[in-house]
Amino acid sequence: MTIDLPSLSPCDALVAVMVAVSASDSTMRTSELVAIQRMVDHAPVFAAYDVDRIRAVSQTVITLFEEEDGLDALFGLIRDALPEKLYETAYALACDVAAADGRLYENEIEMLAEIRDQLNVGRLHAAAIELSSRVRHLTL
Repeated sequence: MTIDLPSLSPCDALVAVMVAVSASDSTMRTSELVAIQRMVDHAPVFAAYDVDRIRAVSQTVITLFEEEDGLDALFGLIRDALPEKLYETAYALACDVAAADGRLYENEIEMLAEIRDQLNVGRLHAAAIELSSRVRHLTL
């Protein structure tokens, strides 16, 4: 089956990365969805983003997850849409979504590793991003 893939804007690609992390363990938790919405509402990179696109982008990610080579297609769409200067931003947003519910699940860890690899985020930069996400999401 061939899917008619939409083209993504850079902000759509950032949303797609966040949704991919959330959906990677087959459960999109409320805390993760709230985190995505909060980041879209407040991060400067999304200042001109049409929030009504979140649903369509999310559906694209979910549909691709159901396809045999869907993950490769998803990362192709993301790389095509996202300027390289936003690769680390995408990884940081992904880490924040993964950390939003207070724990990392195995599939989320694997998805973060895939994002890191697909977006060529260096190990040292990735470690700094991961640490900043972890400390931002600590609870008492």
